[in-house]
Amino acid sequence: MATQLPTTDIRIGAELIRCRKGGTPLVCLTAYTYPVARLLDRHVDLLLVGDSVAMVLHGHETTLGASLEMMIAHGQAVMRGSARACVVVDMPAGTYEDSPAQAVVSARRIVGETGCQAVKLEGGVGMAGQIAAIVAAGIPVMGHIGLLPQSVEKDGGYKIKGRTDENVAALIADALAVEKAGAFSVVIEGTIEAVAADITRRIVIPTIGIGASSDCDGQILVIDDMVGLTVDRVPKFVKEYADLRSVIAQAAQRYASEVRSRTFPGPSHIFSSTNGGDEA
Repeated sequence: MATQLPTTDIRIGAELIRCRKGGTPLVCLTAYTYPVARLLDRHVDLLLVGDSVAMVLHGHETTLGASLEMMIAHGQAVMRGSARACVVVDMPAGTYEDSPAQAVVSARRIVGETGCQAVKLEGGVGMAGQIAAIVAAGIPVMGHIGLLPQSVEKDGGYKIKGRTDENVAALIADALAVEKAGAFSVVIEGTIEAVAADITRRIVIPTIGIGASSDCDGQILVIDDMVGLTVDRVPKFVKEYADLRSVIAQAAQRYASEVRSRTFPGPSHIFSSTNGGDEA
């Protein structure tokens, strides 16, 4: 029977996420900053400090622009802004692939400097040794299979997975390898719906879908995509629940107009010599 997550401000750990297999779908979103973490914390089960921050906040073309220092800084901000959600921090490209020993050193630094509940890394069969080593070091690991953003240059772009029998077999092998290595959950990204659903049925750890299947044990989206703040192309699998692009643009337009007409700041936004008790 699936374990219900606490409704208080008790921090959710990786084991509680693992126990949600087959239960009420897990609600996951990315977060990169303190204020956004504050806003999301009460509504989600898991916050991912994704290496997508390199693209979303820092303007890089791919996630390869993320560094360990960048992930730690944003992980610290999200931990300060959250009290309940399980916080997972992405391991950026180049910090774990070379060897299990390298992976453990990087994972220990992330957890030690942020206090997050787990780390996430990309790859299946080829990264099973790294996952097992990190888990053996006492750090929970979330896996990531299917479309791997850190491998887009090698793959020649963002290509949907699971279109051929060979690729389906490889995806299943990756999922089983991640599970066997000890991961507490696995993200399935950019994968044909039926394949993602089949993988979800095959493995005993929760699957978190993004561009995958509603049959996954949970879903995740990039927060900026979800609230309509993305200024470049929005992926097909994204549903925009708000249109902050228009809200921000209209607010900036109104502000500019009032500054140029000298209607801002007005009387209620300035300090006079007689109201010394005012606070900034």
